[in-house]
Amino acid sequence: MKRVARSPCLGGSNSEAPKKDKALPPSSKPAKSGGGKQKKKGKQKEKVNNMVLFDQANYDNLLTEAAKYKLITPSILSDRLRVNGSLGSKAIRELMARGLIRMVSAHASQQIYIRATNT
Repeated sequence: MKRVARSPCLGGSNSEAPKKDKALPPSSKPAKSGGGKQKKKGKQKEKVNNMVLFDQANYDNLLTEAAKYKLITPSILSDRLRVNGSLGSKAIRELMARGLIRMVSAHASQQIYIRATNT
């Protein structure tokens, strides 16, 4: 004779314990914490304190060091000399007027310059 396992749905043996139909009282239910998803805080970018005017030391550094860079853009000057972007653009115009750099490419959003060579 084969033994067949019976599921409780199909009227299995009565040896199983009866299921509890009572609902837990409200005080013993676990309380829900906070509503919904929490908003994650992204990493805060550190605020830079760039100069808005050249002082004499920084201006001299512009004339000596910036003219030796292989690639010169307003953003590179802003980053290396710690000046704001508009001051970097004005500095590039000043270097162009002195003939220390020359333009490679100009676009509405970014201008690219290199150091002037004798060629």
